[in-house]
Amino acid sequence: MSVNKEVKRITTHILQEMKLRGEKISMLTAYDFSMATILDDAGLDVLLVGDSASNVMAGHETTLPITLDQMIYHAQSVVRGAGRSFVVVDLPFGSYQGNSKEALNSAIRIMKESGAHGVKLEGGTEVVDSIQRIITAGIPVMGHLGLTPQSIYKFGTYTVRAKGEEEAEKLKTDAIALEQAGCFAIVLEKIPALLGKEVSQSLHIPTIGIGAGPDCDGQVLVVNDMVGLTKGFKPRFLRQYLNLYEGIKEAAQSYVKDVKGNDFPNEKEQY
Repeated sequence: MSVNKEVKRITTHILQEMKLRGEKISMLTAYDFSMATILDDAGLDVLLVGDSASNVMAGHETTLPITLDQMIYHAQSVVRGAGRSFVVVDLPFGSYQGNSKEALNSAIRIMKESGAHGVKLEGGTEVVDSIQRIITAGIPVMGHLGLTPQSIYKFGTYTVRAKGEEEAEKLKTDAIALEQAGCFAIVLEKIPALLGKEVSQSLHIPTIGIGAGPDCDGQVLVVNDMVGLTKGFKPRFLRQYLNLYEGIKEAAQSYVKDVKGNDFPNEKEQY
């Protein structure tokens, strides 16, 4: 039974209700108006304006280069297309680490200039001050633990996190700290499924998994990966529902052929 079929707008309260009732939360990334409109129409609960835009939209190797201004631009585009989904925006690298005042200012800019409904930031106990300061201003915060792509140079690899006991214990401690700080949900990325289950059961707030097993309260994927727009990226956790790369390529090849062969436009396609 879906909690939210008749809901005009998904809220943090509804996401909490969904966890309590055992209804899974569906979340995908979105970076532009057209995609946001489609995903909103499809019934997505949450749209994440991810700093993964740095990779899939701008072609960077990591999420680090994307700026706050660029994140706001993407968020504005998504908010215009989302009538019902809850829109969360990533705070980009360098806009919150180590300075809770800067974190608050970054979050305020995102909320004021984009009209989004919440922000997401990476890290555990070390970012609790920033989280508390943002929440005190009335801005909902989603946490992010496990593989945190903004720390990729520290990890040195995109491999599964928290396989060892020490890192797993820290992740559990961090999750509780984020909940106590006031986060409304936490993304768990690339951790063992059993740990994903344990953390999800230990928290009152929802967990959203990406490569964190089936027992998280919801799931998220990068939409470009899910619909097969990205070429050659096939991690184990990704289920690809379409192959748009080949479909669009074939359409473009047909267009080139028709233009070169003077077949487009035909008589019906002119004034």
